[in-house]
Amino acid sequence: MSDALAAPKGVPEYLPPESAAWLAVREGLSRPAVLAGYGYIELPIFEDTALYVRGVGESTDVVSKEMYTFSDRGDRSLTLRPEGTAGVMRSVIEHRLDRGQLPVKVWYAGPFFRAERPQHGRYRQLQQFGVEAIGSDDPALDAEVIAIADSGYRSLGLTGFRLELTSLGCAECRPPYRERLVAFLDGLDLDEPTRERARINPLRVLDDKRPEVIAQLTDAPLMLDHLCSACAEHFARVRGLLDAQQVAYVVNPRMVRGLDYYTRTTFEFVHDGLGAQSGIGGGGRYDGLMSELGGQELSGIGFGLGLDRTYLACQAEGLQVGPASPLDVYVVPVGAGRERAPLLVAELRAAGLRTDQIFGERGLKGAMKQADRSGAPYVVVLGERDLAAGVAQVKSMHSGEQAAVPLANLTPYLKEQLS
Repeated sequence: MSDALAAPKGVPEYLPPESAAWLAVREGLSRPAVLAGYGYIELPIFEDTALYVRGVGESTDVVSKEMYTFSDRGDRSLTLRPEGTAGVMRSVIEHRLDRGQLPVKVWYAGPFFRAERPQHGRYRQLQQFGVEAIGSDDPALDAEVIAIADSGYRSLGLTGFRLELTSLGCAECRPPYRERLVAFLDGLDLDEPTRERARINPLRVLDDKRPEVIAQLTDAPLMLDHLCSACAEHFARVRGLLDAQQVAYVVNPRMVRGLDYYTRTTFEFVHDGLGAQSGIGGGGRYDGLMSELGGQELSGIGFGLGLDRTYLACQAEGLQVGPASPLDVYVVPVGAGRERAPLLVAELRAAGLRTDQIFGERGLKGAMKQADRSGAPYVVVLGERDLAAGVAQVKSMHSGEQAAVPLANLTPYLKEQLS
């Protein structure tokens, strides 16, 4: 006999009944984007590898170490999507959405793939919800995108997170800052791989987690201290708009995101209840990305929120997210009631009540035990005598109270009890 099959390592699965809470997390995060007029976009699971090399950045860990890349039958290099922004940008350019009303506002959700070492909250197949707003460099758009994410987290009841904010400058102020940073890094005692990272993208060195490197970076020059006047004004306006909307944040001048395309406003949501994998979402502005991928010279801003980590954050705070039960009503037919039960179930479902019934031959005692395990707050018992009298017995599983309710009034009665 062969070994039993199992899911690949580093791929989380969400099973009933817990999966209802995971779905509620996705629903809660996406709702503010829908209310803000963002339209849904469905993206390919895999793209040409060149899209991510050009769009995400060859020096990033994502491209250099973490991508799932393969050749198809035509010997084309394809990659399972490691992030969403590059794919959205490719789609906007290809389908000429940037030639219509601006900004283009879209949201997406689904699996992304990174060949990382699996650990709690860090998966090889990760689920994300994201938005992108393309075609305007208005600071008000930055504030809107950040507020959408903040509102999504708060709608779930989360309170133990913080928003960290910075600016990574632009094409005018980044080069002279880079020269200062390179000169500083040249004077440090760094190993050869780290020096190579500094050569390709010196900002990435500021993100090093090793204590021996962190200790040497205490006096490193910071981008926030070297912004040009336009970037400084832009960052000040974003902060002012967030203050006006009462979106709390802390400025983190040492923040470095893991993708190369970020410019100006950059942000991350952090939840300390998750241990080492504390980032639950983040994003920023990406001026120049569209032109890098062959499109117009348009600015954009977006984010990716981790559904897996947000779900873990809800668990860490002990939050009940989503419905307490997958059902509203459970129908238990007895004798001749089995003929009537499927029609009643269909009627209740049509009225919007989540309804299931017992199947197979069971005695009333065993059927009620199964009804209790279903988690439904109300059980409807259909017996022969009840049907003859034109009623059904409705039992509250919370209080234990039972009432005979006319079949003609059963649906409105249940809806009233559940409201």
